[in-house]
Amino acid sequence: MDAIKKTVFSGVQPTGKITLGNYLGAIRNWGPLQDQYNCLYCVVDMHSITVSQVAAELRKNTMDLVALYIACGVDPTKSGLFIQSHVPQHAELCWVLDTISYIGELNRMTQFKEKSRKHADNINMGLMNYPVLMAADILLYQTDLVPVGKDQIQHLELARNLAERFNNRYSETFVVPEGLVFKQGSSIKSLQDPLSKMSKSDPNENAVISLMDDPDTIARKFKRAVTDSDTVVRFGEDKPAISNLLTIYSLTSGETIEQAEQRFAGQGYGVFKQAVADAVIAVVKPIQDEQRRLIADKAYLESVLKAGAEQAERIAAKTLAKVYRKVGFVPKIR
Repeated sequence: MDAIKKTVFSGVQPTGKITLGNYLGAIRNWGPLQDQYNCLYCVVDMHSITVSQVAAELRKNTMDLVALYIACGVDPTKSGLFIQSHVPQHAELCWVLDTISYIGELNRMTQFKEKSRKHADNINMGLMNYPVLMAADILLYQTDLVPVGKDQIQHLELARNLAERFNNRYSETFVVPEGLVFKQGSSIKSLQDPLSKMSKSDPNENAVISLMDDPDTIARKFKRAVTDSDTVVRFGEDKPAISNLLTIYSLTSGETIEQAEQRFAGQGYGVFKQAVADAVIAVVKPIQDEQRRLIADKAYLESVLKAGAEQAERIAAKTLAKVYRKVGFVPKIR
């Protein structure tokens, strides 16, 4: 890794279907970052077991997501690409950070409250501890920048607090990470509720575009997307539904929102919705084709993961050794 470049770390859980929101808000930006930064991209499978998973499905989803990362532009020759559970230092650092994390601050996490409501029969310690593991993911690699959506800012703030707390208690050890927020796409909304984020856990399938949806399904979902009261294609706070569709169209077509407003002036919502669907299909179809090709090449994916885990573990081991020394653990005899 280039010592001059700053380090970027990001990851996605291999649960549910990766949505258009995940792609536009995060994954599509990863490729362009590779030439400017040292990038580490992780499939965070350890996070996913805070809710019950079917083991075979989790393994399949994990490998599918690795292939999807590459299909979306992550180049394993430029970036570290690995699976979280392949690098044991994530869990080890999490334990140390647990000892400087407070119950009160973890109880206040919005995502913990939301998931506790959704999974009332399985409010486990992993669910509460999720942000501490996320902090370990970030701090382990001396990360400078973390691409975040609005829903993850609170977790990043905890990572920053833990880094500063550890540094103050034990001397300078961790880089205190900053958020990297993209101007557009950071919060793609539901097609059925434009005031809520598009979520892969949404029970209404018409609210979510999956990156794996076929063209007919994509067209049908956009046709059924809710709209605002009038028929004018215009961006504005008073038009959340159409503003969301305009954002999606702009990010997938390459046109600015202003150009799109001019293009669809006087044409009504029907024509506009079909154009949004066509623009999305044109983006996701090549991704789907490339992902399928990669999934069929198991040997290649395994070679990528082996190299990625080795690269990640070299960095992680250095950080963890420093942490263990600072807290007073006796070094392992080799």
